[in-house]
Amino acid sequence: MLQLKKLVRPAKNQTGFSLIEALVAIVVMTLGILGILGVQMRTLTDTQAGVRRGQAIRLIEDIGERLVNSPDALNNLASYQVALTDPLPTNTSDCCTAAACNTADLAACDLRQWRLRVDSTLPGAKTAVFIPQGASRQLGVLIGWNETRYNQNGQSFSTSDLTALNAPLAVSGTDSTGAAISCPSGYTCHIQYVQPTQRCTPEAGTLYCPN
Repeated sequence: MLQLKKLVRPAKNQTGFSLIEALVAIVVMTLGILGILGVQMRTLTDTQAGVRRGQAIRLIEDIGERLVNSPDALNNLASYQVALTDPLPTNTSDCCTAAACNTADLAACDLRQWRLRVDSTLPGAKTAVFIPQGASRQLGVLIGWNETRYNQNGQSFSTSDLTALNAPLAVSGTDSTGAAISCPSGYTCHIQYVQPTQRCTPEAGTLYCPN
């Protein structure tokens, strides 16, 4: 009796799947790398913002130390005031070296040197020094700087985006006349209040300073 053998056709070779899998792997890897880069850029931006805020705090401490070194700072706080719109000093020479300085001259010198230092430290820096409302023995110091921010496509943020981003960072104070001292639009600001100490005792137009 003859047995009929079942003919088995050889399976066709399946081609193309390895290429598709490789392309999918490349796409997934690319998305992962882009995600990592985005996190790193965000971390770098936050780090830079933290560094600049730390620099602003140190600069405010600098003006506070200048007040401490002034013989009669408390009686001349008005000489240290500066508005956000005041132009940057153009005179960069040392002061109070060729002749004796009075307290007003020393205040002008301190303020000039300090503002130039702020300008050289922070990008696009703006400063305001004011006597706070209801606190005649204090100085309010506001420093603003320009943070460069980019969106996920590498483009600069729009005005509305910057407004939303800067809203939580907008700080303000009130000077002795009741006028608001506000952070400029598009800037990141830090405000701090300095309590000067009197190193010398004024009496009959003369300052008595301890050795």
